[in-house]
Amino acid sequence: MLWEWLVMPQGLKNAPANRMMSHVLRLLRYFAPIYFDDIFFHCRAEEGLSAVDIHLRYLRQVFQVMRENKMYANLKKCIFCAPVIPVLGCYVSKSGVRAEKITSICSWPTPKNPTQLHQWLGLANYLHKYTKNYARLIQSLSSLLKKDATWSWRPGHQVAFDSVKKRLSEAPILMIPDDLKPFHVVCDASDFAIGCALIQFDNEGHERVVSYQPR
Repeated sequence: MLWEWLVMPQGLKNAPANRMMSHVLRLLRYFAPIYFDDIFFHCRAEEGLSAVDIHLRYLRQVFQVMRENKMYANLKKCIFCAPVIPVLGCYVSKSGVRAEKITSICSWPTPKNPTQLHQWLGLANYLHKYTKNYARLIQSLSSLLKKDATWSWRPGHQVAFDSVKKRLSEAPILMIPDDLKPFHVVCDASDFAIGCALIQFDNEGHERVVSYQPR
């Protein structure tokens, strides 16, 4: 389960920097969203201009705002006009979004105790949106982490462990949501878990998954 702050809490040392970035770039967040002190640009061809032309236009606007507010970018950390960029644990391109840490999860050895299983599930849970029926797959593994549960790694747990690895290794490239197109939701449920898939059709008419959500 993930929790999200509704307001900025006290005590976070990067709160002032985040507040400044949010305020200074508030009018440009449509194409230049921020995450603390990182800025991510996204664009597409429009108005008869190529995606590169639009990208350069956006860069000029952001650089102008930064200059006016005496903000500086670390050139060594900048990536310009890239077809693929790493963003918060995933790779984003015009084809969609794919997971970044799949190799480390799939090469993880069989857990020997609850601590190791908890560590592995922490990584795997972060990528649940790439996996169909994720809650159902990890149900037997989660039961080992319940309070007062006795650790006993059985064949069924190994099957579930390997199944999650396999699903993640075959994870689809998720479609970047398009607000101009209709969304479709497909739901499934059992006695142990529920899940859904958010779906859109791409420009070629192919059905694409935007995200899987388990519970």
